Amino acid sequence: MPARGPGAPRRATPRDEEPPPPDRRAPLQQGRGVLAGAFALLEALRRRGGEATLTELALACALPKGSAHRLLDQLGLLGAVERRGNRYAVGPQLFRLGQAWDPHPGLRAAARIPVHRLRASTGASVVLTVLRDELALTVASVPGRVEGLVPVRNGMSFPLDTAAGRVFTDGPRGPVLDREQVQEGVSCVAMPVRAPDGRTVAALAAVVPASQRLAQVSAATAAAAAAVEARLARMPPRELSGRPAVLLY
Repeated sequence: MPARGPGAPRRATPRDEEPPPPDRRAPLQQGRGVLAGAFALLEALRRRGGEATLTELALACALPKGSAHRLLDQLGLLGAVERRGNRYAVGPQLFRLGQAWDPHPGLRAAARIPVHRLRASTGASVVLTVLRDELALTVASVPGRVEGLVPVRNGMSFPLDTAAGRVFTDGPRGPVLDREQVQEGVSCVAMPVRAPDGRTVAALAAVVPASQRLAQVSAATAAAAAAVEARLARMPPRELSGRPAVLLY
């Protein structure tokens, strides 16, 4: 191998090469991992009725108990969860954030009174659902006489083969009826709720005992859905913005 003279260029060796630039994606990926873990814990809390132990949550999320504990502590500092003895529960800040979500501008406000009137006139468990992730997601609910058979809660979902789900898949103009097709002992009437532009934005459903006549329930549900649509049509823009969290008398 010829000797290199004093003026010859120096050949680069692996040791002389520039070090690779730092991977700037690493902190971002770590941040996403932390967020994913935090949301997994919150989802596990939701699935357990809003309250669970550290061990239950760590197992549900496949997280080491130490990692789950640190994440829950951080969520606690933000008010997203709170401690109740040796259990964790959904916190007030998470509740406030959830109440701010509206699947269609003004929908929940427009449905508030009609939903309660439908419950009062029929005794039904009443749910207002929207289509999310191939399920009918409940965004407003009032329990009725069939609460022991079909508990209703905000946040619960119904499959698309139920009356509430078929509103989104079948595109009906009138009521969708379910006579014990999904569950023995209960019947359901669901009506589409349309925005002023004609789009179906929700399904309003009344769940009653199977022995109850559906003609009156259907008429009442149709009237309630029409009331929601009328309120949506005349709702001013200011109704769509946030409202004060504290009422002063």
